[in-house]
Amino acid sequence: MADMKKYIAEFIGTCVLVTIACGVAVVTGADVIATSLAFGLVIVGMAYSIGNISGCHINPAVSFAMFISKKLSGKDFLFYVIAQVLGAIVGAVFVGLICGSFSDKGITYGAFGQNMAQGVLTSAYGSGGALAVALIVEIVLTFVFVTAIMGVTSRTENKAVTGIVIGLALTLVHLIGIKLTGTSVNPARSIGPALMSLVNSTEAIKQIWIFIIGPMAGGGLAALVYNFLDKKKGDKQAEMKDTLDKGNE
Repeated sequence: MADMKKYIAEFIGTCVLVTIACGVAVVTGADVIATSLAFGLVIVGMAYSIGNISGCHINPAVSFAMFISKKLSGKDFLFYVIAQVLGAIVGAVFVGLICGSFSDKGITYGAFGQNMAQGVLTSAYGSGGALAVALIVEIVLTFVFVTAIMGVTSRTENKAVTGIVIGLALTLVHLIGIKLTGTSVNPARSIGPALMSLVNSTEAIKQIWIFIIGPMAGGGLAALVYNFLDKKKGDKQAEMKDTLDKGNE
């Protein structure tokens, strides 16, 4: 039952993230400041509401990083991802209903906050090159975001500010990424809107591989790099302790 509560929490958290943050993106025409703040503030709210239940990953890339760091079991990783994707799909449905995205009389027909390589990349690199650069963007931005998560959650004394730091980190990567890829750094967040956008276009689903591979690679790399750096720090502290102990003998 305890495990089920964690999965339900991840479902709810991801659903709220997509509903509110992607909803803001749709109603504001993906305004950079408004959308960035929406994603960051949702994370802050969810961190302090479901964080004590599931850890508030609400992102397969974060769960993957925790799995690599042995902070999440294989079973929990699998069910977290399933819950997150389902939550994102339901959230995208809510976006469509609220914003009228299923109807050509809505705010913007077919707009669910889906991720795609944006025009600035296409103009600079062409349609083919833009996809490759978009993949790099997602890897780098997810690396930055997950590294911040790994760092702030590694010390219990940071507990009071963990949600704020993670929310600000997500806001930060959105500020630069919205005009490049729409900013995913979260495969579930991309899958839900991409599926719903099939009502009028297949473009987002054709590019979905970028927003699955990029964030998962960035999250995994962040976990490996942070664990390496943290291990070195731990080894140095242990060495200093051994030296002091020998000096006191």
